[in-house]
Amino acid sequence: MTLGEDTFSPVTLPIDPVLPALLMALATHRAVVLEAPPGAGKTTRVPLALLDAPWLAGQKIVMLEPRRLAARAAAHRLASNLGEQAGDRIGYRMRGDSRTGPRTRVEVVTEGILTRMLRDDLALDGIGLVIFDEFHERSLIADTGLALTIATMGALREDLRVLVMSATLDGDAVAQLLGDAPVIRSEGRAWPVTTRHLATRADIRLEAQIARVVRDAVAEEPGSLLVFLPGAGEIHRVEGYLHGTLPNDVTVHALHGSLSVAAQDAAIVPAPAGRRKVVLATSVAETSLTIEGVRVVIDSGLMRVPRFSPRTGLTRLETIRVSRASADQRRGRAGRTEPGVCIRCWSPADEAGLVPYTRPEILDADLATLALDLALAGVADPAELRWLDPPPAAAFAQARELLQLLGGLDQRGRITPHGAALANLGAQPRLAHMLLRAAEHGRPALELAATVAALIEERDPLRGAGAAPPVDIQLRIDAVQRDVEEVLLQGASVDRQVIQRVRDTRRQYLDRIQYVATVSDEIDAGMALAWAYPDRVAQQRGAPGRFLLRNGRGAMLWPSDALAHDSWIVAAAIDDSGRDGRVTLAARVDIDALLADDPDAVVTRDDVVWEDATGTVQARRRTTLGALVLREVILPDPDPAQLLAALVSGIARAGIAALPWSDAANSLRTRLAFVHHHDSSWPDVSDAALTAGLDHWLAPSLAGIRKLASIARVDLADALRRLLTWAQQRQVDELAPERIEVPTGSRIAVDYTDPTSPQLAVRLQEVFGMTTTPTVFGGRVPVTMQLLSPGYRPVQVTRDLASFWATGYFDVRKDLRGRYPKHHWPDDPLVAEPVRGARRRRPS
Repeated sequence: MTLGEDTFSPVTLPIDPVLPALLMALATHRAVVLEAPPGAGKTTRVPLALLDAPWLAGQKIVMLEPRRLAARAAAHRLASNLGEQAGDRIGYRMRGDSRTGPRTRVEVVTEGILTRMLRDDLALDGIGLVIFDEFHERSLIADTGLALTIATMGALREDLRVLVMSATLDGDAVAQLLGDAPVIRSEGRAWPVTTRHLATRADIRLEAQIARVVRDAVAEEPGSLLVFLPGAGEIHRVEGYLHGTLPNDVTVHALHGSLSVAAQDAAIVPAPAGRRKVVLATSVAETSLTIEGVRVVIDSGLMRVPRFSPRTGLTRLETIRVSRASADQRRGRAGRTEPGVCIRCWSPADEAGLVPYTRPEILDADLATLALDLALAGVADPAELRWLDPPPAAAFAQARELLQLLGGLDQRGRITPHGAALANLGAQPRLAHMLLRAAEHGRPALELAATVAALIEERDPLRGAGAAPPVDIQLRIDAVQRDVEEVLLQGASVDRQVIQRVRDTRRQYLDRIQYVATVSDEIDAGMALAWAYPDRVAQQRGAPGRFLLRNGRGAMLWPSDALAHDSWIVAAAIDDSGRDGRVTLAARVDIDALLADDPDAVVTRDDVVWEDATGTVQARRRTTLGALVLREVILPDPDPAQLLAALVSGIARAGIAALPWSDAANSLRTRLAFVHHHDSSWPDVSDAALTAGLDHWLAPSLAGIRKLASIARVDLADALRRLLTWAQQRQVDELAPERIEVPTGSRIAVDYTDPTSPQLAVRLQEVFGMTTTPTVFGGRVPVTMQLLSPGYRPVQVTRDLASFWATGYFDVRKDLRGRYPKHHWPDDPLVAEPVRGARRRRPS
């Protein structure tokens, strides 16, 4: 078979005209970007076109695919184009499945294989070209692989080349990342695709509407159909709606990542002559995959993506609208082999609201594997590498904390021997840690851990009968380890296909473990899960089904679930969509055995803390596992220093205003605030300043006190004087006298609340004969006099008493004589005798 022939495409593919330009660009540049629309043929044409390039000099080509299904299919098609079987000149490698040989020149890889190759040999010796296919998917694996490959090109390999291929991506941004690499664009399409819109209704279940669209399309259009749905659950429900409603010549197939290889291959292969097929698929069928005979695509417009929260350390699946780029990819599946039709289950108005591109996985993923890979490559900080989108700092920090908890990194973030072992196992760091710990306890423990790891990695084999299945992982372990066709477990049925995949994955895990201890310690599922998820050990709190995780987050089970009544569980899977995540997979755990296994995780400390609710300092000795309290006793005799620190902390939280301020203390404080206002060298007694200085001015007076209310016995005025020097303590009464004597001999309190204008409220009759306004602050600040009637009502406010006597008094006198006719209102107040009390007017 020649290069121009392809059993899955026309003789000439749209990519063919640009292949000479691509070859020339790679001959003269170390990095090139290739943009080609869906169906152009870049996956099947480009690697073969480059095999004999002189600059390759007989070295290998490694092509990274974002999905296992696509990688396997691409390798088989490339090999078929050479008239060979996969494993000869064209091979593939992925976890648990590999076909390569001594003549292999092109390796199609996925699932971190490229990252592992870089980790084992950063120079990529023997590899001349790395192709990143379907880079628009922006998988975490692809972003990581590209960042490390760019570093290799810059530091170790001047002859290494990189080709980034994409159907729907801003190629210019990638080209800039690669050092202004040339961009080759293929504009042609294989076949035209007619697009129709058919909006769904919110009041009818989506799966029922999709099934109706499928039935109509089968009746109206020739050829096979590819239907895009968000997940396996929706696929299963649409299968149910379609059952028995399609013509006899139509077969329905499911296609998603958790199916067996045989089931996936059955969905991909052409329908037998005279028959058609309906393939119900997730996003796994978006790219690098041709299903021959498909000319109709039905797109639900939805996809399911993982969202990781650094705040909770949990990942949840979220159903979202597809991006415009993904919608275009899906539509392109209809035009691969002949003119096609795409039915979009949304309105044209909805289409205008689609985001341009799918959000890169690196922005929302659990970055534990990335952090481990970078540490093993000697990269201490992701900023040392070049990224299209750098890893979010919070998620990366959380990933490093988890790896430190698992023992994979030391406290400085450097890889440990155990971390290297985790990376070499090729599993998620949590599961790898569990497997390695189990291997230390012997073969039975390892087999149990391998079963647990496989159950976590594969789809849940239990199906609930109209409700969520029970969360106990032990039920699933029993189903895997027992030789059963199908059993009922607490109202849940077992999916036999999933059980077989779990068994296959378990066997792969067991084959990877190099060392198994000869001892045979018994462990249970709870202990195994606790090794993988130490942060999710959970303690029941108050009511069945309510739990607190070791990391401080809340979690819940339905009260009807058997594990809801256990005191201690370990949660392996949690739906983190609410305030308290709902546990979907867990095991009961023996807390005593767990603490004996890891005694260093238990911390005993004396806590002397302020409690806002009671306004008191509480002293307790707590034994804790993270946020979980294992034991607590009251400390009758706490450390006085801790007691004082907690009290001061409580006062700071309650606020200075919460202190029991006496009149004398308030008076001194306002006077000090007045002096500070006019001379900043004096202490600041604002709320903020007093709060910041509690240790200095108040703490010495708090010995033995544990309650806020008990501070009433402390002389706060005396405490405030600690802020003053000896000289200031003598001066304060001179600069801000508490009282001023008036002509009657009365000593009237000065109000310093407004530091710009101290107030003296005094009855007018008591200041007869006073010729000048009193002053404070060494005569520099006049007092504002609030002159009062005999009934203590303000009649005049003045800062110039002499002027008042000369002009304002007579108008006031006229008014007061009318209101208080029995009181003496002299014609000349400057010579009149001041009156204290209620002296009456002399009879005329």
